[in-house]
Amino acid sequence: MSRFFRARRLLMPAAVAGAAGGALYWSYRPRNIPGYEGPVVPPPIFGADGTFKLPRFPRIKPRTEQIFDLKKSNSGAREDEYDVLVIGAGATGAGVALDAATRGLKVAVVERDDFSCGTSSKSTKLVHGGVRYLEKAVWNLDYSQYELVKEALKERKYFLATAPHLSMWLPIMLPLDSWWKAPYYWAGTKFYDFLAGSEGIESSYFLTKSKAIDAFPMLKQTDLVGALVYYDGAHNDSRMNVSIGMTAALYGATVVNHMEVTGLLKTQEGKLCGATVIDRIPERDGKKTEAFNIKAKCIINCTGPFTDGIRKLDDPNCKEIVAPASGVHIILPGYYSPGKMGLIDPSTSDGRVIFFLPWQGNTIAGTTDEPAQISKNPLPDEKSIQWILNEVSHYLSPDINVRRGDVLAAWSGLRPLVSDPKAKNTESLVRNHLIDISESGLVTCAGGKWTTYRQMAEECVDAAVKEFGLETRRVINAPRVSGTEAIDDGADLDGSCQTHRVRLVGAHGFSRTLFIHLIQHFGVETEVAKHLTESYGDRAWTVAALCRPTEKRFPARGERISLLYPFVDGEVRYAVRHEYAQTAVDVLARRTRLAFLNAQAALEALPKVIDIMVEELKWDKKRQDVEWRETVQFLESMGLPQPMLSATRKQVEQGKIDFKSSLEYRMYSRHDKPVEDER
Repeated sequence: MSRFFRARRLLMPAAVAGAAGGALYWSYRPRNIPGYEGPVVPPPIFGADGTFKLPRFPRIKPRTEQIFDLKKSNSGAREDEYDVLVIGAGATGAGVALDAATRGLKVAVVERDDFSCGTSSKSTKLVHGGVRYLEKAVWNLDYSQYELVKEALKERKYFLATAPHLSMWLPIMLPLDSWWKAPYYWAGTKFYDFLAGSEGIESSYFLTKSKAIDAFPMLKQTDLVGALVYYDGAHNDSRMNVSIGMTAALYGATVVNHMEVTGLLKTQEGKLCGATVIDRIPERDGKKTEAFNIKAKCIINCTGPFTDGIRKLDDPNCKEIVAPASGVHIILPGYYSPGKMGLIDPSTSDGRVIFFLPWQGNTIAGTTDEPAQISKNPLPDEKSIQWILNEVSHYLSPDINVRRGDVLAAWSGLRPLVSDPKAKNTESLVRNHLIDISESGLVTCAGGKWTTYRQMAEECVDAAVKEFGLETRRVINAPRVSGTEAIDDGADLDGSCQTHRVRLVGAHGFSRTLFIHLIQHFGVETEVAKHLTESYGDRAWTVAALCRPTEKRFPARGERISLLYPFVDGEVRYAVRHEYAQTAVDVLARRTRLAFLNAQAALEALPKVIDIMVEELKWDKKRQDVEWRETVQFLESMGLPQPMLSATRKQVEQGKIDFKSSLEYRMYSRHDKPVEDER
């Protein structure tokens, strides 16, 4: 009997120890973390005969061939007609095109301006479930918010799996100024970890005050008691958008930017059967261009803030459903934050959340959330910029002077909040996204956020297939996107949605050490090599090959278009030849990210970019003047200071811009010579 009681006394400690050990193992178990796997295709090596063979990547149709295919759809032959015509090539539109193409549908996507020219390039650069949405779900007992977070966390994993070169894990610090907040936020971040499950990376953790300051030295120490750190995803938004579009083109989609829809075509029964479009590029060359028709069984409207404009082409009397909100972001120098850790302030002066994140070597801060009017390139307002700077100064050390002159770029993005046109209460906005089909058959997909673009596209194509009886089919002769025979990219494409498995252009051969191979073969700078592999993945081989030799000992290739950033000449050529870049803004803003990182550096790089594009596209003097004028006008929306807006190309090339009246000039000590020590 005594033996039995002794066993019972040992049972509880053993159970506790087992549970603790199990929890410890679960926390530190070895895992295959999304985005950190090795390359699917190994890098090229020297052969036995001493030759080095670069990957032979499949060719994307030139823009002229894509336009020919659009015109061919109006031939009258049933087989030339598209199954799906997508209007808008932002994240959602490009995602719909990729989804439809990989289901074996014949699809075209047209964009009035450029890929990611609107909201999709002006995000906070996060791929996240949304910690603040989770908090609302718990406190308001809101199951729909909970579902939104859980779905976004699942999509976050797909981001990192299909485009590991363009997305990454980012630890984000949440400073604590009171001890009572520690258990509250600890429980919240652990719940976030729990929801992520296998979609997550590392578990959130607590930092003492000293460890928090060590990790984020710029942090204000007053009242700081510690910090919590959780993990979320970050990405290069416009490069992601371009890659989705180029991947869709490889899988057979007709993808054309700078092609504006001016009208919708209907049958005698009043059903949509196509669209009238016009190419806006010849106008820039002073040439006349004629509109033409595209025939398609299904028209999908994915134009973000401009959704109602397309809806009114279908029905001029329809009620507007978009309530645009402006989100302003600013870019500060990289010394404002650590290179590998962000920060979130969940309780700003007016209750909004503000992020403070490292991005492309600089620091991004934002965002605001104000009602706005729809415009093509909205200007960031000074009030919002000052509000962000003020909030930033509250959690940075008081010895750091947060200066208006440190703002290298600023922009305003329009978030398309939407209301359901079929809802009884038309005032309420949908929290996620909306898919609506009008009486004439216009499919509208609007709302949502970057993180859930793939899911939105899947649901949209599902609705189109069901509504219009489209026949999906297995993809035959899928392109070898990796540039090798090692991977059959069509193996999973059975006619169902497989975009959670479809690797984007550049993903197959990417690894965290690919940049070393690039340095050793092409002799590019380390910073440049890292940038190229993290922006183009395995296509960095092609970009580096397009860089001209420098005739220097080192670097052997790669002339920077801006001395401050690792963007090089080969990127401009690659953008024109392989990514449909048609204007200088396409290159400076959305192929490279220079305009978003530093508006003045973009202005200084503009002559070099135009010169390279002249070589590639044979622009005449008049077209070069158009590019200069329109790019400077665009840079105003990126925060280019007023004194710079009147700069001529000659002034920029000769370094004779008068910036003595600018904030930046007065920020630094500018002596004629070093001051000698007095002894």
